[in-house]
Amino acid sequence: MNEQEELKGLGGWLILVGFGIVISPFLILYTFAPAYYSIFTSGAFEFLTTPGTQAYSPLWGPLIIGETVFNGLMVIASFYLAYLFFTKHYLFPRVFIVLTLATAIFIPLDAWVASFVITDEPMFDPETLKQFSRSLIGVFVWIPYMLVSERVKATFVEKRPSGDTEDHAESVNI
Repeated sequence: MNEQEELKGLGGWLILVGFGIVISPFLILYTFAPAYYSIFTSGAFEFLTTPGTQAYSPLWGPLIIGETVFNGLMVIASFYLAYLFFTKHYLFPRVFIVLTLATAIFIPLDAWVASFVITDEPMFDPETLKQFSRSLIGVFVWIPYMLVSERVKATFVEKRPSGDTEDHAESVNI
């Protein structure tokens, strides 16, 4: 058995990646679904977005809707990412990187916009700082792993079009 065959499979550090991928959509739902449900069913959304109310800001609507849409899309994308992972689809590393970067960009952007609405709180409260720290771990640990790991290159090869190769040197006949 050659080295490429030995590395093929969902083993090694990919077990940690897989664990994170499996719990991610459920963690997002557990964290945000109750809060959004409450905002939209308790009258809070109307109170925050109706001109003339004490808490009104024109940014509340876009902020709440933006967070709801982003997190909803992340749940859907997380399930798709899990599908790519378990089917060992060649697109997995690319989609993983895009989602990891999107999260790392969205968190501080969302905190910045929220700081215009919630002016008496720090932009990075402890919960936001914790989420942002987690996203940076993904950026600085898992993205490089996806780019350089031989196991990743050997495992995520299913459904790759015949003309699409990761290592273009292999396709050149010199």
